Amino acid sequence: MKNKQFAVIGIGRFGESLVRELYKMGYEVLAIDVDEERINNAVEFSTHAVRADSMDENTLKALGIRNFDVVIVSIGDNIQANILTSIILKELGVKNIVAKAQNALHGKVLEKIGVNYVIYPERDMAIKVARSLVSRNFLEQINLSSTYGIIELYAPRTFVNKSLAEIGLRKKMQVSVLAIRRGDDIIVAPGPDEKILHDDVLVVLGSNVNLEIINDLD
Repeated sequence: MKNKQFAVIGIGRFGESLVRELYKMGYEVLAIDVDEERINNAVEFSTHAVRADSMDENTLKALGIRNFDVVIVSIGDNIQANILTSIILKELGVKNIVAKAQNALHGKVLEKIGVNYVIYPERDMAIKVARSLVSRNFLEQINLSSTYGIIELYAPRTFVNKSLAEIGLRKKMQVSVLAIRRGDDIIVAPGPDEKILHDDVLVVLGSNVNLEIINDLD
């Protein structure tokens, strides 16, 4: 099976972090930026790093950009370049385009031109930090869509010493406990008779609304 190939356009703070993480995970990553210094730095943590203007259609074509599985537009300081690059990628036939948006209006424009997935790094990080500050339970959240997600949290005290069947999360709230992290052990797909212990970490799948409710439990 072919290893997934990613291209990241715009190697600022967010783009650099993205390239580093994907490369660390073993994927092939092409880093693209107009800034020579950024590209020289990116050589160390990418498969290939190329200094190029992403608003030049012929340049992107020459790089074989349409052959990449996912192309991420992480240009953050120039909205015009961000949008025009996304349009060019769409016209070149890139299958999956992910683009960073500065605000809701910018995000709407990206959606209108056919970007597959719009990300709001600053907003999402702010939400994550806010949740961690106000909740003793919250650890991590992955948004699967605008309505569904996966949350990792410490088991609320009201769950301790009760089985999953007794708690009845699936029946009462239509959410599923995918796994329980207990010290160094991970219990995957725990059965209904599995009891929740003090300091267990739960990985729960469900609607964002119901996940919020669980996160607020004590």
